[in-house]
Formats: sequence, structure tokens, C-alpha cells
Amino acid sequence: MGELFRIPLAHESLGAVPRILVIEDNEPLRESTVRILSSAGYDVRGAWSGTEGLRVWRELGADLVITDVRMADIDGLQLILELRAAAPRLPVIVMSGDPAISAHLLRDVPGSGSASFLAKPFGKAQLLAATASALDARGPNGR
Repeated sequence: MGELFRIPLAHESLGAVPRILVIEDNEPLRESTVRILSSAGYDVRGAWSGTEGLRVWRELGADLVITDVRMADIDGLQLILELRAAAPRLPVIVMSGDPAISAHLLRDVPGSGSASFLAKPFGKAQLLAATASALDARGPNGR
């Protein structure tokens, strides 16, 4: 009868709109970030905590994760390690108001090589440039 076909997941997308997961416990910042990225044409989901972010990522996948560093439940650096265990090449953008986090991230966190840093506060242009750069770094086949 009908042929079966498999719909690719977001992280397997072939030219599909990239899916981005924003994990931020500051609601106004999370909503603003989601709104900016959505208006730029990305498929964006938001999560209010590291635990919620991991749940959403496991259920829906993502081509890019943008996360805060300091959250009440899971530290953003621990979150990166958990994501890396499941998806070693997943690009991650770490947001923080503490510039020392950037040096720590690049120096001390194993597997953070494809993680980049976005200093808070940031503007729309900075967010969009960092997002495009992280997605471009995935390579030609999206991985």
C-alpha cells in the first residue's frame, strides 16, 4: 500500500529551518531572545531551566543550543557536558554577564570546542551574528 518514510529530526535537517533551543531562567531575556530568533526565521523553543532544557532537547532535538551559565538547577557548564555526551558536535552558545566565563569555558571544559560565548547584555545584531556563526560552524552537512 503506502510507502513508509521517516521525517528527519531537526538535528538531521537537510536544508530545513534550523531549530534552536534557548535555555534561560530570566524570563524577559528568554522571551526576547526567542522572539528575535523567531522573527529571523528560525524554529525556536525556550526552556526556563537546565533540567527543562535537557528534557526539551531530548524530545525535540535542536541544531543549536543557546544557554545561560548560571541557573538554579543545573549549571550551564554541566549542561554542556551532558549535551556533549549525547551529541559531541552540537554547537552551543553560552550567555553570561561574567566575561571570565568565556576563558574558563574554552580552557577547562572538555568538549567545549564548538561552544562560543555571548556576553550579556547583547543586542539583536550580536545575537543574530553569533547564531549564524555557530550554525555555519556545523559544517556542510549540518553536523
